[in-house]
Amino acid sequence: MSLQAMKEDEARLLREEIEMLMHERRQLLQVTGAAAVFVANLDTESLPDDADTIDAAEMLAEQLNGLSEETLKDALESVRAELDPAE
Repeated sequence: MSLQAMKEDEARLLREEIEMLMHERRQLLQVTGAAAVFVANLDTESLPDDADTIDAAEMLAEQLNGLSEETLKDALESVRAELDPAE
């Protein structure tokens, strides 16, 4: 295999990897966006009085709060939701 062919093959593999990562990012943004909408609309008073459920809700909220504003906006846009300007 010539050097040019190896470079072309390497470029093709890198392109495929980038495409796969971009697809995975879109999927993760959709999951994150859906989770953010869920948490935003969650009535904490209606949660079961179970420590595991409350811990899971807190973990999800903490992870969402840890996102950058840009990532959260991208996630919400991916599910066609908007940030509440009051927040």
